[in-house]
Amino acid sequence: MIKDPPLLTIRRDFPRPDLALVDKLLGAQTGHVIDALMGRGALNAAIKPVDPACTRFAGIAFPVETFPDDNLAILASLAFVKPGDVIVVAGEGFTRSASVGDNIAMMAKNAGVRAIVIDGMARDLDGIIAAGLPVHARGITPNSCVKSGPGKVGLPIVAGGMAIAPGDVIVGDRDGTVVIPQGRVADIIAQLDDIRRLEGEMQAKIRAGLVCPENIRALLASDKTHYVE
Repeated sequence: MIKDPPLLTIRRDFPRPDLALVDKLLGAQTGHVIDALMGRGALNAAIKPVDPACTRFAGIAFPVETFPDDNLAILASLAFVKPGDVIVVAGEGFTRSASVGDNIAMMAKNAGVRAIVIDGMARDLDGIIAAGLPVHARGITPNSCVKSGPGKVGLPIVAGGMAIAPGDVIVGDRDGTVVIPQGRVADIIAQLDDIRRLEGEMQAKIRAGLVCPENIRALLASDKTHYVE
């Protein structure tokens, strides 16, 4: 028989990367970060910015886990977050009620949080827009949730199909949300300039009239391609 869990299980603090290092990712395009991560690292594609005019952020993951239709742990996390954090919520993809609204967004901004990412729903869109805090969610619904727990704060989670540990780095823009493992942050940053340069060179060729990349044409002309006439 399963025992009733505590209403909240909380890790109050954990090692974080240097915020000055994380700040080097501010404004980074998520697609470029994914290229540095060898093509994977984004949360489920359904998790998108709720305000298309407020999408970009980079910060330190402060994970929260809630039961569906509950936000007690999210509210509790506000007592422990630090400036530069991103509240990332594992909400089991629940879409029948919202766990984050404008009040939580405003309090999180007061605490110096850079964004909220939830594998679930948000509400109070006008208020969230007014708060000016990036919120990435599966969508908007006016339905409200309860505050009964149980929940976990500051512990590893799985949200949007991605494992997220406390202290990982989260980057977001209009395309979605990306997780960088804490131990790889410096390596990813070091790759971005080359990725941006190569992307710029490719787009310059496209603007000049390129139709098909040279490496694809070479493949098509090689014995690795079989033509059926």
